[in-house]
Amino acid sequence: MDDAAFERYSRHINLDRIGFDGQLRLSQSHAVLIGAGGLGCPAALYLAAAGVGTLTVVDDDTIELSNLQRQIAHTTARVGDAKAESLCDAATAINPTVTFNAVTARAGDTNLHELIKTADVVLDGSDNLATRQSVNAACAAHRAPLVTASAVRFDGQLAVLHPGATGRACYRCLYPETLSGRETCQSAGVIGPLVGVLGSYMALEAVKQLIGIGDASVDTLWLFDGLQNHWQPLRIAAKPNCPVCGSTQQPQP
Repeated sequence: MDDAAFERYSRHINLDRIGFDGQLRLSQSHAVLIGAGGLGCPAALYLAAAGVGTLTVVDDDTIELSNLQRQIAHTTARVGDAKAESLCDAATAINPTVTFNAVTARAGDTNLHELIKTADVVLDGSDNLATRQSVNAACAAHRAPLVTASAVRFDGQLAVLHPGATGRACYRCLYPETLSGRETCQSAGVIGPLVGVLGSYMALEAVKQLIGIGDASVDTLWLFDGLQNHWQPLRIAAKPNCPVCGSTQQPQP
């Protein structure tokens, strides 16, 4: 780590729980972010600022004017551009020492395993249940820690999971694949700063996972009421019959 890096990350290095070794671990880590929208924008900017070594951003969408009320990394001049590329450009402006990979393809069963197999943590800020289930399954297959969040209206959810780890719950344990009819930002609306709150928390939890501190949030669903500014934690129980992670719920012989 050179003098410029010491200065850039000095506020991390001064923290007892991070220090030089923790910052070095961050610089050698690979985070994969699914979604370059309202949640992904603040998450990516904070991960870049924190000095994550490699950040892969996956999103097949382009920027629309209606996105700019909450997707703070994009600008009016970039309307029509690919979100993944725009977010990587914005993050590069904050920290050009990070390696960025913009993947302008939809995250799905065909590419997620290739994307996630080298990830040290995965952040899921996607906007639909099918993608979240696919991301969870790939994380379980490669035992990648998963930070997942969603937001609509004035309410948000955040969970940190270790899919595929013995005795740990996965996203499928929490939400059955058959669940449908959930509201979206497009159909129900969302207050702009709410996704900033949730996206920032995603980055915080991802950094903690990469450094190896603060595991208390794992297997907990955090419900956030933006009107009352209130967090409610709910423990997530692993299901032995879960079709994604059920085989890992008992110690293997």
